[in-house]
Formats: sequence, C-alpha cells, structure tokens
Amino acid sequence: MSSAGVTTLSPLPSEPLMSPSGFHSLSHLSLDESILIFLSFSGSMTPIRVLGCDTIESVKLKIQTCKGFVVKNQKLVCSGRELARSNSLIRDYGVVDGNVLHLVLKLSELQVISVRTSTGKEFTFHLERGRDVGYVKNQIAKKEKQFADPEQQEVVCNGERLEDQMLIDDISKHNDAVIHLLVRKSVKVRARQVEKNFELSFVATELNNRENYDAKGDINRRNYGVSDENTRREYKVLENIVQRKPLDRNLLLEPIIINPKIELTSVILDMINSTYDGLDAGNNPIRSAEGTGGAYFMLDSFGKKMSVFKPIDEEPMAVNNPRGLPLSVDGEGLKKGTRVGQGAFREVAAYILDHPITGHRTSFGDDKGFAGVPPTILVKCLHKGFNHVGDLTPKIGSLQMFMESSGSCEDMGPGPFPVKEVHKISVLDIRLANADRHAGNILLGTEKENNQTVLIPIDHGYCLPESFEDCTFEWLNWPQARRPYSQEIVDYIKSLDAEEDIALLKFHGWDLPVECARTLRISTMLLKKGVQRGLTSFAIGSLMCRQSINRESVIEEIVQAAEDSVLPGTSEATFLDAVSQIMDKHLDEIASSRA
Repeated sequence: MSSAGVTTLSPLPSEPLMSPSGFHSLSHLSLDESILIFLSFSGSMTPIRVLGCDTIESVKLKIQTCKGFVVKNQKLVCSGRELARSNSLIRDYGVVDGNVLHLVLKLSELQVISVRTSTGKEFTFHLERGRDVGYVKNQIAKKEKQFADPEQQEVVCNGERLEDQMLIDDISKHNDAVIHLLVRKSVKVRARQVEKNFELSFVATELNNRENYDAKGDINRRNYGVSDENTRREYKVLENIVQRKPLDRNLLLEPIIINPKIELTSVILDMINSTYDGLDAGNNPIRSAEGTGGAYFMLDSFGKKMSVFKPIDEEPMAVNNPRGLPLSVDGEGLKKGTRVGQGAFREVAAYILDHPITGHRTSFGDDKGFAGVPPTILVKCLHKGFNHVGDLTPKIGSLQMFMESSGSCEDMGPGPFPVKEVHKISVLDIRLANADRHAGNILLGTEKENNQTVLIPIDHGYCLPESFEDCTFEWLNWPQARRPYSQEIVDYIKSLDAEEDIALLKFHGWDLPVECARTLRISTMLLKKGVQRGLTSFAIGSLMCRQSINRESVIEEIVQAAEDSVLPGTSEATFLDAVSQIMDKHLDEIASSRA
C-alpha cells in the first residue's frame, strides 16, 4: 500500500533519524539519497528514513534498535508483498518515498499473568497469547473461591470494560513481559499503572448481557460423505460424528467433501471428532501469535491442542485478516504467483501429494506421507472465537492435525538434523515449488519407536504457485543438502508422476489452474532429471531459487527460453517438450562440471 499523501499521517520526530548502517545521522545525506517510509504496527504509523542501498536485514536491524523488536521476529510487507529476502536491497522491492511498510511480529506464545486479590493472595499464570479474557476469569475462579463464579467477574482496563472474547495478545499492546491483574469486589474501578505494565481491575458484578449459546441445530450426514454405497463398517465409523447431541446454533464443524467416493478414515475422523468435542465443551479456539494470517489452535475436550484451523478469509491480505494487512488490490498473495483465498486448498494439496512410499494417496487415510505433512482436510467451521468483522458466519479453511514438537528448526542449528529428514523435505519443496520454506515452518519431532529426531513440514499455503519467482528453500544453507540422495529416495522420486498428481487433486475437488499445473509438471521434471544425473538436493534446489530479487533463477530462464522457442498457440505438450530439451542441456553441463 502506498499513498502520495501519506506524509500527513504522522509528524516527523524532531530528533535526528538514524541510518541502519552504522547508526550515523543522515544529516550529511541529501533527501535524494534516502527514502522516507512509514512503519505501520498496531494502528500506529512511524516515519523512518532508510537508504535505497540498505538491505532488508539492515532495515529490520534499525527497527530493532528503534522499537526493540528482534530482527528474526519481524516480517515486513510493502504493497502487498513480503520483503522476505534478507540480503536484497530495499529499493529492489520497489520501495519509494511515502510507502507504508506493515510490520508483523512473531511473539512468544506465552504471556505471564500476575494476579493479586484484594485479600492479598497472589497467583501467576503462563497463558498463551491467543487465550481470551474469559479464560483468565476461569483460571482465577479455580484458584480463588471468592471469585468462583466467572459470570460474577467484570474485567476493566484503564476504565474500559473488556469483553470475554478479547485476546490477551490484544491487551498486551506493548509486548509486556508481565500483565499485572488486580482482583477485587469493589464496584469502584480505578486502573493504575504497575511498573512498566498495566493493571486490570476485576469487579464482582452480574453480567447483564451475557450471550446465550444453548440453541441447538443438526448435522447433515451428507457433509461427511455418507452415501448408500458406504459399507456398514464405514458407516459405523461415521456414526461417531453424526450420532451425538445436536449442534449448538453458533457452533459448527463439518468436513467439505467434493467427491462422494473419497473416504474419511480413522485419522481424519478422530481429528474432526476431537476438535468438535473441544468446541462443544467450551474450549475456544486459540489464535496463534505466529504468521501473517489467522491460524487457530483447536482443542479437544480435555483442553489439549488437537488441530490447527486456517480460515481463507483471514489469510494475509484477505478481508478478515487479523494482522492489519491491507486488502490485496489484484488478488495476488504475499508471494508471487499465489492468490488470496487459495491458501487452504494448497495446504490440503500438500498433504494429498505427500504420497506414502506404498503408493498415491487416494483417500484421506492413515498412512504417513513420505515427507510427513500432517493430515489436513478442508472444513467449514462456525465459532464466535474467530475474527468476525460483521455477522457470525461459517468459515471455510484448512484443518490440520496439531503435531507435538520441541520447537522449530529456527530454534537450533541444522547440525543435528538427520540427512534423510532434510532430504525428504527437499523432495517435497522442489516438487511443489514451495515459495515459503523457512526454518520456522519445519517442526522438530521425535520418533517414538527409536527416539530419533524427525522434521515435520507445515505451512504450505504458498506451494504450487503460478510462477517460480518467489521459490525459497532455507535448507539450501544446510550441509545435509549437499549430501547425495539415498537409493530409497531416488526410487521414490522415480515413481512420481505429475499427470497422476494433477488428476489426483482433481479427484479431491481442486481442478488445478493451468499455470499451477505447469509449475508442478516442470518442477517434477527437474527433480526427476536431476536425480538421474546424480545431483544433490542443493544442486537441484539452487536452480529453482533466485540469488537476488532482480536476478532470475535458472528454472525461470529455462521456462522463458522455451516460451521464446515455440510459436504462439503451441500446445502445452509441445511447450513442455521444449522445456525438457533446454533443461537437459543445462543439467548435462552441471553434471559434467561435477564429474
């Protein structure tokens, strides 16, 4: 987003603005050598001067110096595009005077809540930032008999009453380490500052306008793929979902099944069942502090994380995005070649195309995929805990099984990662031309049988793009990527078939756009041809990723050369033949240089 008149949004500070390169005053520079940008965060607009020759990393370093936000926790978005390449210059992204840079922060999932009652008792809670005020009330009720009824608590901050649905993350605007709460019965409310944080005053009073969510509804069996052709065994499995007490009028969770031939087996059914039971038990969705879109941890009836729901209308630059990002002007997503509102389909597609070694995934089944993408399905869900700007309406999105982990790969160096685990993710990313593979979306898990580290790939909303421009694979920087593929992995790659994959996605209800289908065909071709010549994942992946934002990758050059070599109106098959021939020449040169 940019505006010629944006300079009126915030006055320039009187103190000298600092350069991120060495933090020297810019007074010796002319205005032509610097760029005035506006940093948008939590509704505020801060003017900052940077140099066109500054890298994205150095701009983030300046923000860290001025605002205190650690560089690795920052994501910057300008004119609908994430400034993701740390070593690229800010001017290479087209940033000019007056542009607004939207800052999205990755915050710690836990917030410390310090509670002191009017009788002198003190409690400390470590709560997820996605928890709401209602959850805090319940925790206080469990600890203090004087406030045993959450309905008789009123939460006030700085004289303003806070609704039960308000998130802890929205209260802690300044990323405070601790939120201090005072619990008391007095009807006189006076919120005061406590050290560097703020105080919430609880008043025991009757809530006059509490919403009633006791109205009931029904489930339609057809939404679960139940038909006359189902076997008796499959029908009994489905009864676990459909034969329960009626749904609450303001609560809904249904899988979206396009093809009635698709089976929902135990893994997916258990995830849906347990997620619904958690909602029905009053365990509200918890919005994650990660990412640029709305993602919600869904709990089971015991309060344990069961799944992750990502509504399409809360994707980055979508209408209900909770991060404050602007709406997409032309429908394109944060990554080139992706579309706003298609992230959920791509999440599901990554699971479908993550074939088990035993064969292609024809159903949402029990077999673990080769790369370990968690089970994922498209669902329709209705709940007041999501980000609703207008009326409460059902949301469509992806529902993915929550995976227990000890963190992500960005929490530690790549040294301990097993070679096979890195290689399996490289195969997935190359096939799907992933435009957003960073260390933060690879989880560290443990194989229970042998206690070995496993890598779990998540967040595939930017795979299968229409072009290769934004392909990014962080594992290219890991030493394991330079090791040769094992014979098991080579055999798996040889078994891949892009045409079967396209047909499989269509079977599951997604008729892949022509441009995305072309991407899948070319990336699969490159992977198969590369392993035929004994190339490593590093060698193959490097051909798909740009070294800088303005320098095309090798695969982009190959595609362009093929387009230039064929006549307009040429069939897709003829075009792909041209790609194959040009690709062979490039790969043969690489293979011979390594011999």
